[in-house]
Amino acid sequence: MSVIKADVEVCQGYANCVVAAADVFDIGDAGTVVILDDTVAESDEARIVTAIRSCPVSALRLETA
Repeated sequence: MSVIKADVEVCQGYANCVVAAADVFDIGDAGTVVILDDTVAESDEARIVTAIRSCPVSALRLETA
């Protein structure tokens, strides 16, 4: 299982991750990413990796738990 991590200091609120996986990512009141579900099932990993890679400022990463 993998875990999503976000660097909110780097996030600029482009919301590309939200477009790619709205069930996992959102943009909060502060204008930065909010991770709605940080655990990633193996069956969903490809979709989440695509969402993470869509971040233009590399504010997201996937770590092995």
